[in-house]
Amino acid sequence: MPSTAIVWIRRDLRLTDNPALNVALRYHDQIVIAYIFNDREEAPWEMGAASRWWLHHGLVSFAEDLKAHGGALVIRQGESLKTLIDLYNETRADAVYWNRLYEPAVIKRDKFIKRELGKNGIVAKSFNGALLYEPWDIEKEGGGPYKIYTPFSRRYFQLPLPGIEHGKPASLTFVKPSPAHLIPEQLNLLPEKNWHNEFGNHWQPGEAGANEKLKQFLDEVVLRYTTDRDIPATLGVSRLSPHLHFGEISPRQVWHAVQLYASFRQREDDVKPYLKQLIWRDFAHHLLYHFPCTSHKPFREQFVDFQWRQNEAFFQAWCEGKTGIPLIDAGMRELWRTGWMHNRIRMLVASFLTKNGLVHWLEGAKWFWDALVDASLANNTMGWQWTAGCGVDAAPYFRIFSPVRQGGRFDQQGLYIKKWVPEIANLPEKYIHQPWAAPASVLSSINFVAGKSYPLPIVDLSSSRKLALERYQALKSSGQ
Repeated sequence: MPSTAIVWIRRDLRLTDNPALNVALRYHDQIVIAYIFNDREEAPWEMGAASRWWLHHGLVSFAEDLKAHGGALVIRQGESLKTLIDLYNETRADAVYWNRLYEPAVIKRDKFIKRELGKNGIVAKSFNGALLYEPWDIEKEGGGPYKIYTPFSRRYFQLPLPGIEHGKPASLTFVKPSPAHLIPEQLNLLPEKNWHNEFGNHWQPGEAGANEKLKQFLDEVVLRYTTDRDIPATLGVSRLSPHLHFGEISPRQVWHAVQLYASFRQREDDVKPYLKQLIWRDFAHHLLYHFPCTSHKPFREQFVDFQWRQNEAFFQAWCEGKTGIPLIDAGMRELWRTGWMHNRIRMLVASFLTKNGLVHWLEGAKWFWDALVDASLANNTMGWQWTAGCGVDAAPYFRIFSPVRQGGRFDQQGLYIKKWVPEIANLPEKYIHQPWAAPASVLSSINFVAGKSYPLPIVDLSSSRKLALERYQALKSSGQ
């Protein structure tokens, strides 16, 4: 009787460099590739709306890839353990394999599933398919997890990078699926509102889309990454984050491709800043694994009692990109329209919300979670806590970014702002980052009415910065 393995797919929607799939192909005659949808098992961080959009299209693409290999993606909805046992019994499988995830709720669930499958005499093994190194593989010299990025990054460059498991398999032998399996449309993943309609103009979910994005990055961007990565109006970053999050490409694939390209061009030093971003991604997972409470609590305990403001009007204006601060509004509108935001702009809008607005970082993290197609709990948590000053290796409390100065530095001609805030596109460049400073004569010459053509600022940047510094300083002085 042929040996059968179930490959439980989660956020690893690819055939290439897929450790769980590779082991199944190596030791078994035929496979079942299954996706089980039950985001309630990931509570309290169930998948957000933008991520659900990506997942829908990612599943469609992955199912097409399997169809091209003569098989099908088995999709079911329900409790994961019961579904796996049902599949095991239906297919008379010999083992269940999957690639690990690192969110606290998922780790707890997966450990339970592996234990229960073992009790039932079912072979169950998991693998690293999402990171360069496992969170528990990297320790400080004296033991324990890293809390500062720089030595963590330095340690990575001292280690041999794990190799790529295998390329895309030439052939797959599938167990014939039963007619009870679902198709992606039956999961009702697509948001009911039409706000996501433009996403398809910016993204191609799936392994083919990931490979195309990587090719574009290598051909057009990677050697300019050091100089262009902070310019939001320029294609200066990889935009691979959603593909990496959904496992349509592995970080090992990206690392090796970048290194190979740089070596061929003899430009190894020029790509090191990008490789550090892949390490930064691992660092975020390292922190979430070792400090799981940081997904909802500040790492620095003194911030539990910090005086955040309850300001619904401020938060709503921020969400809608109607703060009257052009660079902030441009970023929030880019997020709404595309499901993504340039990394420097993410830092600026987070600083504006938590420091100029004194709104709790978790409110911003939840909005990002719902609106980002690359919403990773590890990256999202670390980013927001870093900016708010309450996390591991956090920004100093006195670092409050000025959207005006940042705009003048990284969007000098206002190209990014003009794209996403077109109602102020006719303002002279001198005032594009601060319309409130433009003289009445300038505004009237372009038929611009302050407060009507574009909102007046919802907060004074100078006084709000002063208030934030006072509160942060008081927290520091209290020694809590």
